[in-house]
Amino acid sequence: MTSTLETVQKNIASAACDAGRSSGDISLIAVSKTKPLEAIRPILDAGQRAFGENKVQEAAAKWPELRQEYDSVELHLIGPLQSNKVRQAVQLFDVIETLDRPKLARAIARICGEEGKIVTCYIQVNVGRETQKAGIDPDKLEGFVALCRDELMLPVAGLMCIPPSGGNPEPYFLMLKEMAARHGFKKLSMGMSGDYQTAIACGATSVRVGTALFGAREDRY
Repeated sequence: MTSTLETVQKNIASAACDAGRSSGDISLIAVSKTKPLEAIRPILDAGQRAFGENKVQEAAAKWPELRQEYDSVELHLIGPLQSNKVRQAVQLFDVIETLDRPKLARAIARICGEEGKIVTCYIQVNVGRETQKAGIDPDKLEGFVALCRDELMLPVAGLMCIPPSGGNPEPYFLMLKEMAARHGFKKLSMGMSGDYQTAIACGATSVRVGTALFGAREDRY
């Protein structure tokens, strides 16, 4: 398992070098969704500390125990968040990468205030305008940024996207990069196991890698 981590780390360093960037500017988010504790511990033992989970319920079943064993864990929610799960998500996660609608933004702002916790947010943009995918429409991004950042004062660090599958992701990554620059965001969460090197070439500051680290996904939860 640690050999796969080393391979991904080397690929990140190589892609960064090719792009004239420092690998230190790119964070690896190990996507541990559906993976049991025994699969996650070796990656933690190897020093990886940033992890991504898709579901609040699954994260609640795994990470409180792991956090008692390992310090400095940074947990990212990378799946859609329902409004009725916001409080639990705020309690569990350090970063919510799937902020994509006004109702959710207002709920996060209110509950963070009630819980006395700051949770870093990324706005998810539906770059392919796919009806089956979460994310705010690119045409609505400007107004949504104003709501989140200026009105609600949410700590929005950057933008996140999942490009359409099966095609060339590069135009979508570059689209997200341009939108981030337009709104003054420095962080770009983009790229997964099949395209993270392309994402790095396009300016990703974090990549979300699961299959390349853990193998094929198992729907355990």
